[in-house]
This record gives sequence, C-alpha cells and structure tokens, in this order.
Amino acid sequence: MTIYFEDFKAGHTWELGSYTLTEESIIEFARQFDPQYFHTDPLKAKESVFGGLVASGWQTLGIYMKLLVNNLINRTASLGSPGMEEIRFLNPVRPGDTLTLSYTLLEVRPSSSRPNMGIARFKGELFNQRREQVLRVVGTGFFGRKPEE
Repeated sequence: MTIYFEDFKAGHTWELGSYTLTEESIIEFARQFDPQYFHTDPLKAKESVFGGLVASGWQTLGIYMKLLVNNLINRTASLGSPGMEEIRFLNPVRPGDTLTLSYTLLEVRPSSSRPNMGIARFKGELFNQRREQVLRVVGTGFFGRKPEE
C-alpha cells in the first residue's frame, strides 16, 4: 500500500532500521570518496583528533539515505526533494557502531502551486548503539497526493 501526502502527520516519528559499520567498509568507502588518513589508515588515525579510525560523514549520510529509502521512501509517493537545510555530523562513527535512524515529520502542507503535490519538512537523526546522536539532517520532501477515487 502506497503512503501518500495525506497519510503524513506533523510530529509523527518512524524508527527506520539499523546498519552496522565494519572497519573494512569504512576504509573502502573512504579510499574511494574521502581519502583522509583518519578514514583510511587505522594506525595513523590513532594520532588524529579522533584517536582512531572513523567513518566519513559522507558515508554516514549515505547510510542515512539507504535506511530512509529502503524502510520508508520506497513505500511512499515520493516526488524527490529540493535539498537539505541542515546536515550536522555530531559525533564520530567508529568501526562496529550500529546506527539507527529516527525520522520525524516537522511540518506538512499542500503545495500552493502544484495541487497534486504536498510538502513535508522533516528531521532525520542517526543514533549509535549508545543512543549518542551522530547525524542530524533537516530538509524537505515532495510527496504525491492521494488520487481521487
């Protein structure tokens, strides 16, 4: 069953799954996309401000997106997004961390220029297994309206 704009209620929160990082996945991602030593070299990373290997914020954001799409967006009448207002990397993500996504609707309103579309403003948060917040994003999504029956 498809979730439409009309099904969204401001204040509603979903828990949208978890993902566990390995040292290998952190290094592999970083070598390709963010080759800073504290993401790619476990020994040298011990000398960094982080005191050890940490995941790239971009990898953390990718995990957020994977959990969001697989556990919610693919069930909705999503029409994309104009972008994010805020992306905050709040705590380092380390090998073995399990990240869990919490997704809250902050505001929902019908589009004034496109009657077939609604606009949802949201806050997405990733927490590690200690319930420390590691990522916060605030943004906007567009969703299709329920077809008239």
